[in-house]
Amino acid sequence: MSKVILKSVYKIYDDTVNAVQNFNLEVKDNEFIVLLGPSGCGKSTVLRMIAGLEEISSGKLYIDDKLCNDLDPKDRDIAMVFQNYALYPHMTIYDNMAFGLKLRKLSKDEIDDRVYKTAEILGISNLLDKNPKSLSIIQRQLVALGRAVVRNPKVFLLDDPLANLDSNLKSQMRAEIIRLHKNLNTTFIYVSHDQDEATQMGNRIVVMKDGIIKQVDTPQNLYENPCNDFVAGFIGTPSMNFIDATIIKENNKYSLSFADYKVSLPQGKNKDNVLESYIDKEIILGIRPEALQVNESADLKQSLDKFKAEVESTELTADNDTYLYLSVGKNSIISKVKSNTKVKSGNIIDIYIDTTKIHIFDKDTGKAILN
Repeated sequence: MSKVILKSVYKIYDDTVNAVQNFNLEVKDNEFIVLLGPSGCGKSTVLRMIAGLEEISSGKLYIDDKLCNDLDPKDRDIAMVFQNYALYPHMTIYDNMAFGLKLRKLSKDEIDDRVYKTAEILGISNLLDKNPKSLSIIQRQLVALGRAVVRNPKVFLLDDPLANLDSNLKSQMRAEIIRLHKNLNTTFIYVSHDQDEATQMGNRIVVMKDGIIKQVDTPQNLYENPCNDFVAGFIGTPSMNFIDATIIKENNKYSLSFADYKVSLPQGKNKDNVLESYIDKEIILGIRPEALQVNESADLKQSLDKFKAEVESTELTADNDTYLYLSVGKNSIISKVKSNTKVKSGNIIDIYIDTTKIHIFDKDTGKAILN
């Protein structure tokens, strides 16, 4: 078992700064969970509290049902991997990996067994007699992981370990870390500011802002069913479009009015009749860029509506898509279309909206009304 539970955890600095507020989370045994959010949101502080490197101001931390608030870091059976690798430059790779085991006074045979097995798992057996300065960045990162793995901890804590790598190296290391998690079959808690990294690696993602959990869910559910406008705007590239609109009800049918246009909602979209209390009120319309297209799709014909937009500029992406930067009244929005589009800057075009993909948020609270 390697379960981690945080109950009503707070971290307060100088009695005034609430770095983490009412943090409640249960990390399941063998789960790979990612703490995701912008810089300063408290995600690394949470990780450091789990590790015992930061004191918990209030609340409780359990590892395998054992209260750990007052336990020293060395007694929590966790291992932490940092951004900067923190390898000892004067030691060989073998000695770097073995250092913590020697401090725990394990026998030489046990140390050898753990170091050689871990090196084999990570594919770095040929590096054990080398020094860190002779290794590539990827190799150093693997050694840093190896130094954590040899301890056989219950929980791995990884504090944005790929932040200093370029995109190609990041892709390689993501694959290595995912493979390592599968091989070790233990719990990983991973901090990242990169949503692509989080969605590719995590079984679940904890989205944070200002020290508060905004939503905990699978990558797919965060994308398709965000519970507030912050999560909706933070998850997805490009970000979700937000448009100020008004709910209208005519002939028992609901529609959204904005910029002199009106978009009808599908009959089944208004679940539990939640829009009734929002009639004639302003809300926030959310729509993903890929749900805005320049051509009518036959298979979506029943769920499409359209409005006019002016093309401000276009951008061809590395994924061979095209982003259309559009203006609709006072609103600036983005459409993600295929690269073969003939649309050019300055064109006034019809934009078809897949109305089944519309999201509606409360204008005052930001909470999702409909997904």
